[in-house]
Amino acid sequence: MSGIRLYLRYVGVSMRSQMQYRASFVMLVLGNIVTNGIEIIGIAVLFSRFRSLGVWRFEEVAFLYGIVNVAFAIAEGAGRGFDMFSRTVRTGDFDRMLLRPRGTALQVGASEMQLMRLGRLLQGLVVLVWAAGALGIEWTAPRLVLVAFAIAGGACLFIGLFVAQATLSFWTTETLELLNILTYGGTETAQYPLSIYRGWFRRFFTFVVPLACISYFPALAILGREGPGLGATWFGWVAPAIGVLFLVATLRLWRFGVRHYRSTGS
Repeated sequence: MSGIRLYLRYVGVSMRSQMQYRASFVMLVLGNIVTNGIEIIGIAVLFSRFRSLGVWRFEEVAFLYGIVNVAFAIAEGAGRGFDMFSRTVRTGDFDRMLLRPRGTALQVGASEMQLMRLGRLLQGLVVLVWAAGALGIEWTAPRLVLVAFAIAGGACLFIGLFVAQATLSFWTTETLELLNILTYGGTETAQYPLSIYRGWFRRFFTFVVPLACISYFPALAILGREGPGLGATWFGWVAPAIGVLFLVATLRLWRFGVRHYRSTGS
């Protein structure tokens, strides 16, 4: 609990510093909304031409889009310190973190908060609410819990990807841009139904990087649809827990990297 309180204090300090220039903050948030809004417009244009993507309609894909983008906005805002961690290694600032009586993951995670990601969060929420209304989903308490669980599991999964990317910096110093395929590119992948991809691609994003477990499978459960393989309705209710387990696994990998850190010598 003391670690959580410290993290919230970090968040408070970061929020106050970013709100010093409120006009700049508002413009950054609006810019974030516009930038991410172009994505959903692009998807709408695609469906205006082809009407459907297999058996999936635009409203259903928009529902997936909303879940993924809300989850990613939370992860990007809360885990930005891991995304920028290679700079901390290069400058030797991580050595100072090792001298402090707190866990390094807590310090790195709270080192940089980006409130402008509120733009992606708001835009994702608007799309999610609109899609749910257009689909006429009957919102029961279990379904509301599942949506919240999917978003939380998704945030944990994306933070886990940031942690894994940061951990490689202990050996490579520079963050490998190739891994952005799994973080920023992963949001693009999870916005669409898993069924449209090839078999090997579906297996990779189910069993290796389980992006399907935080969007596709929960969406099937909420919409009352069955999918191939693990697409049974019951699996969608438990699938978001895999995102939490993924974060736990990457934090163990992080501790392994910290034990093998040899400093920059700077």
